[in-house]
Amino acid sequence: MRIVLVHPNYHSGGAEIAGNWPPAWVAYLAGHLKDAGFTDIHFIDAMTNDLSDEDLTARLKDLKPDVVGSTAITPSIYKAERVLEIAKEVVPDALRVLGGIHATFMYKQVLSEAPWVDVIVRGEGEEIFRELIRTVADGRWPDDRASIKGLAYIADDGKIVATQAAPTVKELDAINPDWTLLEWSKYIYVPLGVRVAIPNMARGCPFTCSFCSQWKFWRDYRVRDPKKVVDEIENLVDNHQVGFFILADEEPTINRKKFIQFCEELIARGLPDKVKWGINTRVTDIMRDKELLKFYRKAGLVHISLGTEAAAQLKLDRFNKETKVSENKEAIRLLREADIFVEAQFIVGLENETAETLEETYRMAWDWQPDLANWAMYTPWPFTPLFQELGDKVEIFDFEKYNFVTPIMKPEAMGRAELLDRVMNNYRRFYMQKALFHYPWRGTGFRRRYLLGCLKAFLKAGFERKFYDLGKANYWGPQSKKGVNFNFDRTRKIATAQMEDWTAIHDRKVALEKSRAKLKDDDTGIVMACGGGSREQMEESREPAE
Repeated sequence: MRIVLVHPNYHSGGAEIAGNWPPAWVAYLAGHLKDAGFTDIHFIDAMTNDLSDEDLTARLKDLKPDVVGSTAITPSIYKAERVLEIAKEVVPDALRVLGGIHATFMYKQVLSEAPWVDVIVRGEGEEIFRELIRTVADGRWPDDRASIKGLAYIADDGKIVATQAAPTVKELDAINPDWTLLEWSKYIYVPLGVRVAIPNMARGCPFTCSFCSQWKFWRDYRVRDPKKVVDEIENLVDNHQVGFFILADEEPTINRKKFIQFCEELIARGLPDKVKWGINTRVTDIMRDKELLKFYRKAGLVHISLGTEAAAQLKLDRFNKETKVSENKEAIRLLREADIFVEAQFIVGLENETAETLEETYRMAWDWQPDLANWAMYTPWPFTPLFQELGDKVEIFDFEKYNFVTPIMKPEAMGRAELLDRVMNNYRRFYMQKALFHYPWRGTGFRRRYLLGCLKAFLKAGFERKFYDLGKANYWGPQSKKGVNFNFDRTRKIATAQMEDWTAIHDRKVALEKSRAKLKDDDTGIVMACGGGSREQMEESREPAE
């Protein structure tokens, strides 16, 4: 049986400015399938290769697959739906499968607008997709589809059906990703000019930031054996010449003990001389590990993106960040002293954004002096608590624009074009001063080369008008504000079936809260992290690293 996996051709002008990112989902799914005996697997990276519909049509005609699978985050959902629509036209007998975070939570929306999708895999894909493929191979599809956990599909009577949710993958170390499917020469990290990978150390997050959906998708927090992760990285370095990797985890430092073990294993194998790496993490973890930061740098950790999120405590509290503004500044200082490049992330563009709050984020960024700063437009994922809270204030349902660079929300005090212009003004001022007075003169060797590489990435994206999708929005500077057009497709609406589902979820939530209120005095003694992880998973090692 031939399986073809397709990464949809979606571009936004956001994270892509730093390079082409290898789709890790393909490696993890394919590896798990191959371990089960399904070896005829092919991958089409339509995004990296910028394939047109005609190109994709030709590839599918040539491969003649029995199953076509694709995935989507929210902004790439229409491209993924189009992939499977093309599959229906070209190989109509092939089973068309869609996975990913958007389809997981918005399956009724997807099946309403794209009925040619045969089945949706809801949640972590490895075990669900493998069971689905086994069912197809045994000739039991579609008769036995209702018995497979974690699916959604349109039944014969036209109704949308979701089977019982599948359990999360408990044995993450049993997944052996197949990285050979990727065209490694095309995945380059621009700042260093080396190949880049995105391996996975842990899944889930015990924190429940109101703008984020990762903790909902992965559900419980699980960490792999650090030695297994380093085995994977060593394979990427030795066999695929990877020179930089970013851990895909939301916050790999949560489990302090295992993160230390991970760093120790990298050092023991001499890998920091061959590969550098970066992570996303929380300010609180940096404060906690301030005595270990130089040790982390010794392990090859050179770049940390900090979720500082806001310059105002009110916003931090609204985002449920559980951090303080003063801690942000201190964490950045500690990282600079440890010679770790630090990127401060700010979320802007909520309905209460003003010219003054945007100016405040700029002043804070310059005062804190991170090496890099990023102002991301608030993107109200339709399956997060903050989206529900915003209610009617969300007026754009063109999910292709939910990409962190397009202002989905319209602030009450300014228009979207002015919001974009003020954000670009923050970028211009910050990086112009950095380029003139900091990057060329601060530090030597690797530090100077890395910072100049980051500047090169920004300048390249700016020259090509790809940064922040500026070319598509017709933004050329302050003088072009009146001509800015975000090209929203306002015909896009939330499907009736999805609205009904949300209403049912809301009603269940209210009932659960009432039930919990009655039982609030019943202490079972079981301590759980707020995202569902156990206290043991969060346990910190107090032993210093050697």
